[in-house]
Amino acid sequence: MAKHIVAAVDEIPPGGRKIVTVRGREIGVFNIDGAFHALINRCPHQGAVLCTGDIVSRLEAPLPGEYRLTRPGTMIRCPWHCWEFDIATGQSWCEPDDVKARSYSVAVEPGERLAKGPFVAETVVVSVEHDYVVVEI
Repeated sequence: MAKHIVAAVDEIPPGGRKIVTVRGREIGVFNIDGAFHALINRCPHQGAVLCTGDIVSRLEAPLPGEYRLTRPGTMIRCPWHCWEFDIATGQSWCEPDDVKARSYSVAVEPGERLAKGPFVAETVVVSVEHDYVVVEI
């Protein structure tokens, strides 16, 4: 798979997100406590713009009437029907066995590795012969 530079690390602070377009696909890139994750910006439930939804905690209810919030800032809630997805995996918490938002691999790489040279421009020989310009390839 091809790599695409989508942001500098400091463009997406912890708890933040950035929506980018890569090869015609809108993707949400999230920073959860310094770990970066990416999801397709389309809810698999009914196609809403997923990555603009609220970033929320996970709600757990071990017993009826008893609940607690865990994993703060690790879930994305679809703005249309409030389906929630794990930002790290894309896993749905409404239908965990059947529905998942597509996730993408994300890596942080030093700029010097991405821009390592030396870069050499391709050159071609050009000459003028009589009244014609000739390019040699």
